[in-house]
Amino acid sequence: MAISERMKRKVKDSATAQNFGDAGAPMDRAHPFYFGFVATIGALTAFVLMRALASASQVFILILVALFLAIGLNPAVEAIRKRGLSRITAVTIIFVSVIVAVIIFGALIVPPLISQGTNLIEIAPSLLNQLKDNPTIASINDSYGIIDTLEKKLNSITSDGTLLISAFGGVVGVGKTVLSGTFTALTILVLTLYFITSLNQMTELGLKLVPVSRRPRVALLTNAIIARVGAFVGSQILISSIAAILLTIFGVILGLPSPVAIGIIIFVCGLVPLIGHFLGCAIFTVIALTQSVSIGLAAFLGYIIYLQIENYILTPKIMKRTLNLPGAVTIIAALIGTSLLGLVGGLLAVPIAASIILILDEVIIPRAEKS
Repeated sequence: MAISERMKRKVKDSATAQNFGDAGAPMDRAHPFYFGFVATIGALTAFVLMRALASASQVFILILVALFLAIGLNPAVEAIRKRGLSRITAVTIIFVSVIVAVIIFGALIVPPLISQGTNLIEIAPSLLNQLKDNPTIASINDSYGIIDTLEKKLNSITSDGTLLISAFGGVVGVGKTVLSGTFTALTILVLTLYFITSLNQMTELGLKLVPVSRRPRVALLTNAIIARVGAFVGSQILISSIAAILLTIFGVILGLPSPVAIGIIIFVCGLVPLIGHFLGCAIFTVIALTQSVSIGLAAFLGYIIYLQIENYILTPKIMKRTLNLPGAVTIIAALIGTSLLGLVGGLLAVPIAASIILILDEVIIPRAEKS
């Protein structure tokens, strides 16, 4: 005890002996220098964060696509779970089915695609000659020489060996694209597998951040949003299936080769928002051109007519029935989403719009009516 008292006395004496002065007044936060310094630090921090987010934008896009696919496949997983199977077993069944579908797609599409592409290159000169038989096109060619220029370019490519050089460069470019696409597809596949397996745990973890009093209502809204995303995926599959069936029948009527493979291509293109059918129309028309110019023109016009029916009749009705979303909102949301984030934005825009309308109906509008 005596030792501790001596130590306390020494500390007190030293503090009394060493006087470091009184604390000054706090910094004036209204001073221009202080405001400018803080504002500059905040702007630099925001700039660094924006650059970091921009650098990692591709990663965020992959995560969004994988999460969207996981939520879209969740209704199928839940339907299998109702039969008494575990979630892991249901996810395994869904993923095996998807992989088998991709293998079948490649087996049906790749051989006809190679054969039709080779055939198109071989008959390209004769197609150009057939175009001259049309009086209107012949008149345009006489005035501007469009067909003659194309024929000269085609002959120069096939005769002086530049086709081999361009093909080699194309092969290298295609190889890089295939490797990049394969890596992206595998990344999305793995992320989707993780997300769909742990979707319930992720939802429960997110709900823990919500106050307990509001947790049941937020849980109901979250489940409703997940259900709407799944309904959107199902609607897209239904619309793409209708397009594939009708245009396959149209291809059989026109006498196109490999109509089943063409239908599968159209089904896949139909799943891509906005520009998917433009790709499908181009492929459909090119394959039809391998038969004759008149059949190619008929295929193009038929596809355009169906596209108008789908855009203004089928899609609004199906989306309104499954998502309770007006047709105008569907088209506007897809346009805005595509302009902001490209294909990913077009893919996510419609379910996001449906979720926003759900929140407006269940949260915002009731509060406005009570105020």
